[in-house]
Amino acid sequence: MITVRRADTLGIAHDGGVTFHCHFAFADWQDATHVHEGRLRVVNQATLMSSATCRLGPETNVDILTWVKRGSLHVQIDEFPHENLSAGDLHLASTGTGCTYLQWTADKEGAEFFQFWLMNDTEGDTPLQTVRAADPTQADGGFHILASGFPEDDPEDKTVVEDGSPAVLRARARFLQATIPTGEGAAYQTSRGRDLYLVVVSGQMRIGNEVLIPGDGAAVEDEDNLIVIAEENGVVLLTDIAAA
Repeated sequence: MITVRRADTLGIAHDGGVTFHCHFAFADWQDATHVHEGRLRVVNQATLMSSATCRLGPETNVDILTWVKRGSLHVQIDEFPHENLSAGDLHLASTGTGCTYLQWTADKEGAEFFQFWLMNDTEGDTPLQTVRAADPTQADGGFHILASGFPEDDPEDKTVVEDGSPAVLRARARFLQATIPTGEGAAYQTSRGRDLYLVVVSGQMRIGNEVLIPGDGAAVEDEDNLIVIAEENGVVLLTDIAAA
């Protein structure tokens, strides 16, 4: 079953002076019909004006994935080293026992980013920060795993990924990206008992009989296979998470 969530139906939340377009309940926007998708708790899109800052926390036992769509972000998480992110980069704050201070600041040109929050499978883990730099060689039309909690995906427990391995998640989940040229498709196979949630970053994408535009989302339940066809060259982000 595929349920499409159109961009113009998303909730609007305000937190730390930033406006979020929310696929699920967040901050001061609450909706009992859109609380989460399986273990996926948050999917937000935010635009920061010049030098604006997004501040959150404290947060525990959640992996916060930040993928930069446009511009540059300066990230400060507790006592971790500060990180600078550019378009296509991924930042993971794995909060574990608790991160009290989480901050993302745009450069002078402003920035736009997506955040995905995944509930951890375990508690009491030490907080970690990971950065996954954009890889131009992965713009080949297929889905590529950027972060994973599956050992078979061969992640390495390092703060900087050096060999292209996915960043390490503390849930049996995957976070993927596909850059799909016009007229081509990307396929992803999962297993029963899993939920998929896809967000269109750019372009126009067809899933079944539905055409999605930037900002649209799609929840895919009780399906083993997902095929995304690009009607217009673009990028999609996908999470594969436990259904409960």
